[in-house]
Amino acid sequence: MKHLLNSGTALLIVATLLSGCGELKAPQISSTDQYPYKDMPQKTVVPPTQKPYRIKGRTYYPLPSSEGFRETGIASWYGGYFHGRKTSNGETYDMNGISAAHKTLPMNTYLLVENLENGREMTVRVNDRGPFHKGRIIDMSRTGADKLGFLNKGTARVRITALGEAATYREAGTTVKKFKDHPDFQKGEFYVQIGSFVDKGNAGRLRDKMVARGQKTVIQEFDRGDLLFFRVQVKAGTTLSEAEQIEKKLTRGEFPAAYVVAH
Repeated sequence: MKHLLNSGTALLIVATLLSGCGELKAPQISSTDQYPYKDMPQKTVVPPTQKPYRIKGRTYYPLPSSEGFRETGIASWYGGYFHGRKTSNGETYDMNGISAAHKTLPMNTYLLVENLENGREMTVRVNDRGPFHKGRIIDMSRTGADKLGFLNKGTARVRITALGEAATYREAGTTVKKFKDHPDFQKGEFYVQIGSFVDKGNAGRLRDKMVARGQKTVIQEFDRGDLLFFRVQVKAGTTLSEAEQIEKKLTRGEFPAAYVVAH
C-alpha cells in the first residue's frame, strides 16, 4: 500500500481512465512525466520519491513543494504487516515511532495534525506514501494515532498543515537543519486532462467536442515506450486556483477522473 510510492494547495493528480483508452494497464509512468512543471531546470535530478507512481489504476504526482499546504479529511493508521518493512523513502517503518504517510507531499515534510473530533494535535514527519483508501488523506503510525486519540476507533477527521520540509545544510563547518526555500508553483500554464487514448481518432473527437463548447483544448502525445497515448487536455488558466475550479466543474460532470496538469 505504501511502498510504491495544485505548492499552495493539494495537487493530487489522478490519471484519467476512460473506457477503451487502455492506459489502465500501464505498469509505470515514462521518465518523460517525471516532473510536471516546465520551469524546473532540464537537468534537475528527480528523487525516486518525487516521481509519478500508480496505485490501483490511479496515477499520483508528488508535489514539488509543501509550501502553504493545508488539507482536511480522514486520517487512519497502519501497523502490523508494515511494521519493520521499508517505507517509500527507504527508512524502516516503526509503528511504535511517530511518522506518517501521505500520497503526494514531499518526503520529510513536517505536518501539524489536528484531530477535529477531540482537539488533540501533534507534529509528525512524512516518510511514506499512502493511504490509498478512498477519502483518507493521511496514515499515521500506531503511536501517532494513539496520541491523537483515534487508535481504537481507527479513523478520525483531521486537518493537516505543512510546516515545511527539512533539509540538512553545512554552515561554518556545522551540520544544521533548515526548511527548504521553494519557487512559486501557484502560477504557470495549467490544463485539465479529461481523457487519454491509444486511438488518435477518439482523442480528436473528444477535442473537437470540447472546442465546439468554446473551450480551448489540445492533444498531447505521450510515448510510454510500448504504446503511444493521445492525451486530451482543456486549457485551465494561469493560476492553480483557476485550474482547480475548472477541474471541479469537469469532475462533477462527465469527466469524474479529470485532473490538473501544468505545461
